[in-house]
Formats: sequence, structure tokens, C-alpha cells
Amino acid sequence: MQAARGTSLSDDDATPESRSTTHGGGRLRLRFAAIALVVYLVDLVTKVVAVEELADRDIPLVGDFLVLHLTRNPGAAFSTGTQFTEVLSVIAIVAVVVVLWLSRRLGSAGWATALGFLLAGVAGNLTDRIVRDPGPLRGHVIDFLMLPNWPVFNVADVAINIAAGLILVQAFRGIRIDGTREDADEPEHTEHEANPT
Repeated sequence: MQAARGTSLSDDDATPESRSTTHGGGRLRLRFAAIALVVYLVDLVTKVVAVEELADRDIPLVGDFLVLHLTRNPGAAFSTGTQFTEVLSVIAIVAVVVVLWLSRRLGSAGWATALGFLLAGVAGNLTDRIVRDPGPLRGHVIDFLMLPNWPVFNVADVAINIAAGLILVQAFRGIRIDGTREDADEPEHTEHEANPT
């Protein structure tokens, strides 16, 4: 009855709908936007520096384990689909729109973080496909981080993988984007139902 006297409910006591409207509509969307913007800018700046500094040389960062090595990738991860650059660009545009649409329902900090990383990663590589040679929607993605026996990658790729991991964690915990839990949908069985006479 405290709410009737004007005191506000805590986040733990609030309903999923109220969390989505207040907490999710404010701080969670801010978290989502801040992560997406910061990671996107880091990806953008590191690619510009890579193009300027790695055109004619490699730079070992951790011996032979991590080397800065510039490549231009027309395809997807692991250099697959190199002949479908335009299709990959359209898929990335759709993905950006879907992530932005899903962000309207944020009610979970974990999901806000995951979608922020996902948007930054997809938008980072999409920017390359739009603005870099050989032309719009056909541009080659700048990759520059090289590990042994692994395709060269970039900050956007790292962000996408972080997002995938966080989404798996949220799914394993049974937490939906709006902050509700899957087990909350399970009907409660009374003692009478469990032990019928």
C-alpha cells in the first residue's frame, strides 16, 4: 500500500511493464546507446589507423600470437561469401533495423549490453561496405587483428562475438529482452492439483 501513499516501488518490486517503461525506457536505453556508440567509434578509428599504418608492414603486438596485419575482406566471417557482398550488406542493414526495433523493448541490463555490442559490430562492418572501395554496398571490410590459425578480424567482429555470448547467457538464464523470465509463464500447481483426492 506504500505506492498509494506516493512512495515509489523499487526495481525489484516493480512489474515488468513498469520496469520497461521507467528503468528500461531510460537508463537501459542509455546503456544500449552508449555501448553501441563507443564500440562503433573504437571500430571506426582503429580501422582508419590500420589503413594508414599497416599498408606496407605488419606490427607484432604479442610476439607471433597477436599481429597487426591489414587485409580487406569482401565477404563475411572467415572470408566466406566473397561473391555476395551486396547481399551481405542488405542483411546487415536489416540486422541494424531489427536491433533498433528490439531496443524499444529493453527491460534487462544484460540485453541492453548485448544489443549495444551487436549494433556496434554490425554497423561497424556495414559502414565499411557502404563507404569503402570498390563502391557502395560492395565495399571491403577492413580487418587487421591476426591470431595464429585464425582468420584476420577487427573490433566489430569482436563486438559481435561478445554480443553472441551475452545473448546465450541471457537465454540460458531464461531472461527475455523485456526483463521477464521464461519460468514466470509456467503455471503454479497447488497442493490439491499435485495430490488429487
